[in-house]
Amino acid sequence: MNKEYQEYLELTRLIERLHRRFIDVLKTELTRAGVRDINGVQALLLTNIGEEEIIIRDLVERGYYLGSNVSYNIKKLTDLGYLNQERSTHDRRSVTISLTEKALEVVVRLRNLLNGNAETFSQSGAGPKDMEAICGQLRSLERTWADYINYGNEKVA
Repeated sequence: MNKEYQEYLELTRLIERLHRRFIDVLKTELTRAGVRDINGVQALLLTNIGEEEIIIRDLVERGYYLGSNVSYNIKKLTDLGYLNQERSTHDRRSVTISLTEKALEVVVRLRNLLNGNAETFSQSGAGPKDMEAICGQLRSLERTWADYINYGNEKVA
């Protein structure tokens, strides 16, 4: 195996581990806040919705979640009092969701946590330019994978 291949494999493994660790960070904060009825994935869903009113289909189309996963979590979060749901009067299949006050309290706490983590990471030497470069490289990787999904092995200009 060449070095480039080995580093690429390590990158893909690191992305997976980082996602799991991030979910663990959210769950730890929920536990510290005494919120025990939702998990880290559900908390992330709440933070992604934020103050918006959003159509469930848009969450899936943005690539955040799989359809069955989001359906289960939306139902659970609604049952637990974290989400409001409203069917469209024009298209009964379309459901708009928004956060309840209970969910907004959780989101504010998580945003404070994330802000603190961003400051800590920045203090460790990863300044704004570094973060911009890291995000740029990860977006490039995302485009590479999306192109592969859409076009196969053909090189896309």
